[in-house]
Amino acid sequence: MINLSSKLPKISNSIFSVMSALADEYQAINLSQGFPNFAVDAALIELVNAEMKNGNNQYAPMPGIFSLRKSLSTKISNLHQAYYSPDTEITITAGGTQAIFTAIAAIIQPNDEAVIFEPAYDCYAPTIKAFGGLVKSYEMQPPFYDIDWDMIKKLITVNTKLIVINSPHNPTGKILKQEDIDQLIKITKNTDIVIISDEVYEHIIFDNEKHLSLAQFPELKERTFITASFGKLFHATGWKVGYCAAPEFLMTEFRKIHQFQIFSVNTPIQFAFNEYLKNPETYLELAAFYQKKRDFFASLLKQTRFTLLPCKGSYFQNVSYENISDEKDVELAMRLVKEHKVASIPNSSFYTKNSDYKTLRFCFAKEEETLEKAASFLSKV
Repeated sequence: MINLSSKLPKISNSIFSVMSALADEYQAINLSQGFPNFAVDAALIELVNAEMKNGNNQYAPMPGIFSLRKSLSTKISNLHQAYYSPDTEITITAGGTQAIFTAIAAIIQPNDEAVIFEPAYDCYAPTIKAFGGLVKSYEMQPPFYDIDWDMIKKLITVNTKLIVINSPHNPTGKILKQEDIDQLIKITKNTDIVIISDEVYEHIIFDNEKHLSLAQFPELKERTFITASFGKLFHATGWKVGYCAAPEFLMTEFRKIHQFQIFSVNTPIQFAFNEYLKNPETYLELAAFYQKKRDFFASLLKQTRFTLLPCKGSYFQNVSYENISDEKDVELAMRLVKEHKVASIPNSSFYTKNSDYKTLRFCFAKEEETLEKAASFLSKV
């Protein structure tokens, strides 16, 4: 028997895999994993098909096709008044998660410390640990998940190499405000700390709030990897295409890892995205599109015994069930699938210490009929 020392000995299947498999087993409505159940725009599919027929089916350049990188440079400049060179500062990736993984791989060395904000998307901590880093978590708590920046300062040491930011935030729907940005600038000033800003939900933001990309703040831009996802942008999560933008000195290190991890990303889809991006309405209308779904689902959940928590962005609605049950969130999530045919995500899974605040996350990127059916089942809880 081979004696293998695991790099992640305490890691098992992700909660997304577990809950989606359970939903399949019990024929439940899957509001757990974050994917839309409505169609991709037919025009986009036609563009992909056309690019395939045009022969764009071989390896793309390692950083991505130049025209798409140029379009992204223009998009970021128009939205955030920040310039990234399409030649040296933007790379197309196999989804947002790959961009995050590669950025962490490029930066973290053994015993480097990284600060993350929990509940956190579940790839951050394991990836940091896989490269020998030490995770220092700050626990945000419901209902508002506010950040005490004085506590963050106490987590920072001479060994801190990385801070991971996510806004709009998965799983809570929280967004960063100007006061948060100001504190982040103060904390990182005159340090060697690098930031990963996970902005995959940048266009899914509600109530006339403004997304504050770290790209628009020079003091932060100079030390930040911006990661994003076309899957979230265009309802095509299964296509697994995203991108990363960063200053050249960071992108140089990013590409050193990227070229051996992925090398290049789906060629015809890159060409199609470049054409599709020529109409800014395809992403500028997302906020209104998803706010309508958020409000519709919230109106249905108000007829249940669950308590709605604030949602300012992303396509996730969090609820508290403290007035319903004393069960652990994992136990209740399992029971909801088996007895009520609705799959959710227990938020303790997003905490390193599995902290249980009696909350669940539902994905509302679904057809109204699906949301109505799910809410009718949840009304019986």
